[in-house]
Amino acid sequence: MDIFLIICEFVIAILIFGSLVVAGKLIYKKLKDSKSRVLNPLEYFPEEELQTLRQVFYLVMMLIFFVFILYIIIVRGNEYIGVAVVQLIVSLYIALTLDYSSWKNRILFFMLIPYEAIALFVFNESIIFLPIYAIHVLVYAYLIKVYFGKFWKYTETNSLGITIILLFSIIFVSFLVTCIAESVDPLSALVMVSNAFTSNGYAILGSTGVGKLTALVLVWGGYTISGVGTATLTAAILLRHHKKRENELNKRLDELESLIKNNK
Repeated sequence: MDIFLIICEFVIAILIFGSLVVAGKLIYKKLKDSKSRVLNPLEYFPEEELQTLRQVFYLVMMLIFFVFILYIIIVRGNEYIGVAVVQLIVSLYIALTLDYSSWKNRILFFMLIPYEAIALFVFNESIIFLPIYAIHVLVYAYLIKVYFGKFWKYTETNSLGITIILLFSIIFVSFLVTCIAESVDPLSALVMVSNAFTSNGYAILGSTGVGKLTALVLVWGGYTISGVGTATLTAAILLRHHKKRENELNKRLDELESLIKNNK
C-alpha cells in the first residue's frame, strides 16, 4: 500500500510539473507574439549592466544548485518551504529552456522534476525516496558544470573581465564559513552573507523559509536597482555635459563658417 501511494505521488508530481511547464510555454509564447515590452530586458537595465548581470546570473544559478545539494544531503526532504519554492521555480525555468529534440534533455526533464517540493505543497509531506535524492544531486552537479561553461563562454565571447569570479568566490567562501561558524542552515547563511555584503547588517531576516527568501529577494533586488539608478543618473549627467559641448562646437563652427563667407 505504501508503495502504491508513493507511485501515485510520483505520477501526480509529474502531471503537475508537466502542466506548469505547458502553461509557462503558452504564457511566454503569448507575450512574445504580442511583442510585449515585459520580455525586453533593455526596458529595465542599461545594455552595459545587462552584460554584468548575465555573468552574475550564471554564477548565482551555480550557487543555487550547490545550496540544493546541501539541503538534500544535510536537510533531507526539503523541510524548509522557502527552499522548496525556489527549487520549483528554478526547475520550471530549466524545463522551459530545454530543447526537447534530444533524448538527453527529455530524460533530464524527468530527472529534474522537484518531486519532494511538489509533494510538500500538495500532500504537506515530502517524498522519502533515496534514489530521487541521489538523482537530484547528480543533476544539480551536472547543471553547475553546464552553467559554469555558459559563464566562461559568455565572458570570453563578450571580452568581459573575470573579476566577478573573485567577488563571487568571496561570497561563496563567506557563505560556507557562515554555515559552519554560526551553525545555521544554508538559507539563513545566504541571508546573513547577503545582508553583510550589501551593508544591511549581519542578522537573519525572517523566521520562516518564505520570510528568509523574501529578504533575499528584497536585499539583492534593491542592490541591483540602486545600481541601475546610479548608472542612469551618471548617464544623464554625461549626456547633458556632451550636449552642452556639442552646442558650443556647433556655435563655433557656425561662427567660423560665417567668417569664411565674409572673407570671400
